[in-house]
Amino acid sequence: MMKVYYDEEIDALYLQFGEDKPDGVIEIDKGVNIDTIIDGKLTGVEILKASKKIDIDTILSYSLELDPDLFKKKIA
Repeated sequence: MMKVYYDEEIDALYLQFGEDKPDGVIEIDKGVNIDTIIDGKLTGVEILKASKKIDIDTILSYSLELDPDLFKKKIA
């Protein structure tokens, strides 16, 4: 289950994939970080200054169904 969190005060968006707690962070672009667990699987995405990069109202209004196996693959 994917969860979306937005902190308006600091303008940060977080997409959480599943319940695993991240062990590491990889910065993929300035202000965009992906969280991983020890075996390299993706657990979340953090976007700083999110309102300048995406339409917050749009992302918070969607409901997505994603293949759970997608997040079990290694990324690094």
